Amino acid sequence: MAETLPLLFMEQAATQPNEVMQYSKQGGDTFKPTTYRDMANEVATFAAGLLELGVKRGDKVGLISDNRKEWLITDLAILGLGGADVPRGCDATEQEIAYILSFSSCALTVVENDKQLQKILARRKDLPELKDAILYDAVGDDLAAQAASAGIRLHTYADVYARGVQRRAAQPGEYEAEAAKGLRSDLATLIYTSGTTGEPKGVMLSHGNFLHQCVILPKIIAIGRGEVWLSVLPVWHSFERLVQYAIIAVGATIAYSKPVGAIMLADFQAIRPHWMASVPRIWESVKDGVYKNIRQHGGIKLAMFSFFVGIGETWALLRNMLLGRLPDFGGRSRLFDLLIPIVPLILIAPLRGLGEILVFKKIKTKLGGRFRAGISGGGAMPASVDVFFDTIGVQILEGYGLTETAPVVALRPQRKPVMGTVGPAIQGTEFRVVDEAGHDLGRCKKGQVWVRGPQVMLGYYKKPELTAKVMKDGGWLDTGDIGMLTRKGYLKLTGRAKDTIVLRGGENVEPLPIEQRINDSMYIKQSVVLGQDKRYLAALIVPDQDAVMAWAKENAVPIVDYETLLSEPAVRELFDYEVSQAINTKNGFKVFERIFTFDLLPQPFEVGKELSAKQEIKRHAINDIYKHRIDKLFKN
Repeated sequence: MAETLPLLFMEQAATQPNEVMQYSKQGGDTFKPTTYRDMANEVATFAAGLLELGVKRGDKVGLISDNRKEWLITDLAILGLGGADVPRGCDATEQEIAYILSFSSCALTVVENDKQLQKILARRKDLPELKDAILYDAVGDDLAAQAASAGIRLHTYADVYARGVQRRAAQPGEYEAEAAKGLRSDLATLIYTSGTTGEPKGVMLSHGNFLHQCVILPKIIAIGRGEVWLSVLPVWHSFERLVQYAIIAVGATIAYSKPVGAIMLADFQAIRPHWMASVPRIWESVKDGVYKNIRQHGGIKLAMFSFFVGIGETWALLRNMLLGRLPDFGGRSRLFDLLIPIVPLILIAPLRGLGEILVFKKIKTKLGGRFRAGISGGGAMPASVDVFFDTIGVQILEGYGLTETAPVVALRPQRKPVMGTVGPAIQGTEFRVVDEAGHDLGRCKKGQVWVRGPQVMLGYYKKPELTAKVMKDGGWLDTGDIGMLTRKGYLKLTGRAKDTIVLRGGENVEPLPIEQRINDSMYIKQSVVLGQDKRYLAALIVPDQDAVMAWAKENAVPIVDYETLLSEPAVRELFDYEVSQAINTKNGFKVFERIFTFDLLPQPFEVGKELSAKQEIKRHAINDIYKHRIDKLFKN
């Protein structure tokens, strides 16, 4: 394995120069290919342009952009010169951008467009060290004048690239020579956490943190040379970055799309990918889209779909029992699991086969026809979503990790998946499940998850006191997650220690399983469970507007406008029924986990406000944004 990420890329470019490295739209709707050879040339040329601007080993360079071809070029160029990038997406606020660029002491930043530049100019006084900015897109004269008056030198990507062409002509091989000096232990990036719990922390990740997984992942999932990955996650995030580096490691191809239903599904047809890595919310939206489409047709089509999904779910459960794909926390008998499913499987196999022909194959065709598996990470996969894809025969491999672990520490194996788990620790990585005092609980007991391995971060940038809080003796990282190990060492996550709600009576409540069960309702898109230091639990619920409007029409509920509709007693009764049916003792919830009251929100949660870039709930932000609504829920 190469010593650094740029050297890994250069090796692949030399080995398979004509293989397609990227598919990108580059301003249009048609995918255009870029080969490994062309990408290597562009990386070296842009790096030469950065040398012209004075970038040197050890520098930290801002990178504020969404997914596009130039992002990876910029990333590899900076890393090859011995620098580290400080990335963020275009959904970042001006306060976030100013904080990470200032705290990281960036003298240069790359930004996607004039909107990102405007955010920087609005906070110029907070960025005394920033001297230069490179824009991927062209910039207007007025904004250029504003930047000049603010003391920031502006450059376009095209201008820097042109300067790189001239420098490479005069000094060929300069980038390659600089990249050869790199070490595995060198800092590669500062990724600031999404801020779900407050002020972002700069996670220091080395080349070695990423490279460890580039070796291991192809042993867990059968990634092949030339296979295509559809990219929909923010490229600056550790999960998508690792995916890109793993793609390079095996000589595969990446195609940039967006997590928007219409765009993503169209790109599935256009590019026919073999793989896609995504967060649970996107897989959930695919499932919801299938159900929404079927409900719109109604009649025989809906009845047939529901019948075959039921058959498929039973068949998948029996198959998983037979193959040992159900989690074992000490109460399962392998002999029983081998004997019980055989006859029922034989009996329902013909119906499952018919369902494949009439229903499931059509769904899989919408994924391009050669889709092998999806990877889910960045949050816990709702059980209903996991079961749905298993039912229709689309394999989703749930993984687990943190920004602090670059990020993968576990992944459900493609050949030996166990439902409801994120798999065992990957090779070279260890898990411990401990109590609050740090004592090892062993397997089959719930506790806090600690992890140790070569992918664990170097620490939090300039925050040794915070690093000391999460790093334990012996190199163990306290993940802050709660989980338990099966008898075979597969990890099941059950919640976040910091999300735990403690009621006034002292009861501890994990909100995530409750929220996931509530969200299974066809009428509910999102929910947040509340109740810290209160007598009971409440919830903020974002309804599915289309489903609620359709229900209202079918049941002759008067519709003035959507927001007014949500206050109608009949609608309140509908949601009261849905929530009470989801959260009750029959479904395994405790009495104190019942949702006592709720409020319906007319607008969905948004990334950058209530949601992080991984589409995780930012609970502290929810408490601030909806303070008045929350206070009313607990006024009794």
